[in-house]
Amino acid sequence: MPVLPTFRRLGVLLLAAAALHTAPAAPAAAEEPGWTAEPAAGTAAAARPGGARPYFYLAGTAGTVLEDRLALANTTDQEHTVTLRGADAYNTADGALEVRPADPAAGGRSTDPATAAGAWISFGAGATVKIPPRTRAVVPFTVTVPPASPPGDHPAAVVATEAGHEVGVRVHLRVGGPTLAALTVEDVTVRGKGSAAVVAYTLVNRGNVALTLELALHADGLFGEVPGRSPRTLPVELLPGQRVELTERWPGAPVLDKVRLGLTVTAPGGARATATASVWCVPWGIAARTGLGLLGLGVTTSAALLLVRNRRTRRDPPDGAAPAAEPTTPAPEHELTGASR
Repeated sequence: MPVLPTFRRLGVLLLAAAALHTAPAAPAAAEEPGWTAEPAAGTAAAARPGGARPYFYLAGTAGTVLEDRLALANTTDQEHTVTLRGADAYNTADGALEVRPADPAAGGRSTDPATAAGAWISFGAGATVKIPPRTRAVVPFTVTVPPASPPGDHPAAVVATEAGHEVGVRVHLRVGGPTLAALTVEDVTVRGKGSAAVVAYTLVNRGNVALTLELALHADGLFGEVPGRSPRTLPVELLPGQRVELTERWPGAPVLDKVRLGLTVTAPGGARATATASVWCVPWGIAARTGLGLLGLGVTTSAALLLVRNRRTRRDPPDGAAPAAEPTTPAPEHELTGASR
């Protein structure tokens, strides 16, 4: 069960370079906790407009200890007590980014300490922070990368919690070493028909870095090329080892044709994958009515042929039998006019 509703929209927010914790969908009194959490401004943020960072970006080799700071701001007139922790990040089935719950029994963390980046994050004695009214607190934390950690991206987050309300900030962590951008496209199917058709497919990240994806849809039919979809960037960040199931609208789907449909997905770093599917685009309502009409015509034709055959059977003599003599009728008597009687 997801524990961080605002974090589900993380993928879209990251692509837009927006902060994760600013996505209230209801009135502020019902949704806002009265405090905010974000990366503290520092040297790395000085070049950014306003000095703000949308997420943490940390990089180092296996066996090193990395440091950064989280800023908590109390915007109310009451004191707030916030608990901090690290968490693993992953893709949900529809491609959104989510964090695992704190309870390991509920899938909180990976069982492999070399890849569970959430467990590498520590706030030490500052895991519980009291924030006075109208005050901003800066809390340092460390990321201890285990010596056996494989290279590549290790998605994680810093999660702040108070009274069941959670705010997450992405930690983009990369361990030094060879990187590989690779993916596959699988299970391509078409649902619906005509302008309402959608293409369903599965993407799998086979490499060790997070991928931003671009999709192109192309199609060829029996009667020539069929309109597809021009390349566009997908609102999904596909994390290493993750699998997502997506759909793409296909308004150019033909009404009646057999189409060879192809999907091409590319990502920075040279990742490229294609998949094809053969699709019959048939208006099944018309086809059903036409089929019933042809079936009725076939039944009528069969009945007519059977009737003609039965009539021939009754009229034709059996093999070897002499034809029946036809009855004769007496010739009519003609009266010759003008003859004497």
